[in-house]
Amino acid sequence: MILVYVDSDELSAQAVGFARTLGDLHAVTFAGPYQPTAWAKALAAQDADAIVAAGSDRGNELLAHVGAILDQPFAANVIAIDGDMVTRVRWGGSLLEEARLHGAPKLLTVAPHTQPAAEIGDVETLDAPDDGSPKVLERVEESSGGVSLRDAKVVVSGGRGVGSAEGFAIIEELAGLLGAAVGCSRVVTSAGWRPHADQVGQTGTKISADLYVACGISGATQHIAGAKGAKKILAINTDPEAPIFASADYAVIGDLHEVVPAISAELKRVRG
Repeated sequence: MILVYVDSDELSAQAVGFARTLGDLHAVTFAGPYQPTAWAKALAAQDADAIVAAGSDRGNELLAHVGAILDQPFAANVIAIDGDMVTRVRWGGSLLEEARLHGAPKLLTVAPHTQPAAEIGDVETLDAPDDGSPKVLERVEESSGGVSLRDAKVVVSGGRGVGSAEGFAIIEELAGLLGAAVGCSRVVTSAGWRPHADQVGQTGTKISADLYVACGISGATQHIAGAKGAKKILAINTDPEAPIFASADYAVIGDLHEVVPAISAELKRVRG
């Protein structure tokens, strides 16, 4: 039996789609406050050939706890499995690793946005008795007042080239006209121009937008790891050699301080 831990999100639906290729599926979830150790103990107590979860923060944390409890290896961000051999994403998506996954049950999480989503179907709610370990009592989502990065169909991001926190006014204007979320690169959050919740990248949010507009972003590997799930990428940069152009579907070589307001002005003109 293949046991899959699910939340009610798209990444869980992708994990279910992957797990269905492995054998008979049994989907489970938990009710109540998130308590990683207690939940992991409940998962570890199940009779399963493999335990699978989405490669989200929670999925990776839970499976790591299960591995520690069972003293078994755990493979994160897997995209394929053949017998004992797994292929998984490493270094923010810059390489694929083939490795042999020993142990029983096999413990793995599915790399986000690499598998088609599937209907989750019936889900059993497991009981996880409170074992006194730390739990999440309240979750506070930081909100910029706009669209969520994770769910947005369009994301407009700014990087070092924006120049300052105040410089994001033109990024926010364009995002507002497009009904988009505002994102940024790691250097922007490091400078204190935007909150970490706005960061797109390996250590930020991994997006799956229909369109990603990258303004003044050079395109480091860590940033592309968060943006590569976008269906189309439009890059605006003054440097024709910027690495981001290698990942972009559309490129504008120019000053974002001129290009972005021009796009906004044209949108306003077309809309009357």
